[in-house]
Amino acid sequence: MPKLGMEPIRRAALVKATIDEIGAVGNLDVTVSNIARRAGMSSALAHHYFGGKDQIFLAAMRHTLSVYAAEVRTALQGANGHTARLEAIIRAGFTSFNFQPEVIAAWLNFYVLAQTSADAHHLLRVYQRRLQSNLLHDLRPLIGDRATGAAGRLAGLIDGLYLRQGLARSAAQQSDATTQALALLHMELGARPQ
Repeated sequence: MPKLGMEPIRRAALVKATIDEIGAVGNLDVTVSNIARRAGMSSALAHHYFGGKDQIFLAAMRHTLSVYAAEVRTALQGANGHTARLEAIIRAGFTSFNFQPEVIAAWLNFYVLAQTSADAHHLLRVYQRRLQSNLLHDLRPLIGDRATGAAGRLAGLIDGLYLRQGLARSAAQQSDATTQALALLHMELGARPQ
């Protein structure tokens, strides 16, 4: 007989084990058996809770995205004014959590999976639209009609710098990524209308 209340604990353990296992292996060539073993349970239980490897991996990415979203919300709470809010969004993308080796591996593999999995592609689009929306919210009052283009450039740079710096795995370069993204923000804010 299953213990009541264990499902959320076991699901969370499997999500963490998935991220850790992908980080250890470096790609999606992980097995449900290895994930379950890392979580201290049987592969049958992992299949019971998630159905398969892709579903476990998507749950792990939803968890990673929810941690990122919480970091953005926390950063925005302390930001006063549109420029400060934009700076907070940028800084939230380059926190130490996002640069843990297992989180980097999960993100890199998530981009690869999104090329072939409709569910992963949908989840990636949700992340991209949310980032674009957050940027637009504070760019519009500052630069009006140029906000959409600026938000696209900033979002692209944030993602590109993350991938570049994540592969370098250097703390100094993480700081450089933040500096570069903030520099583009301030160029966009100071640009003359064309």
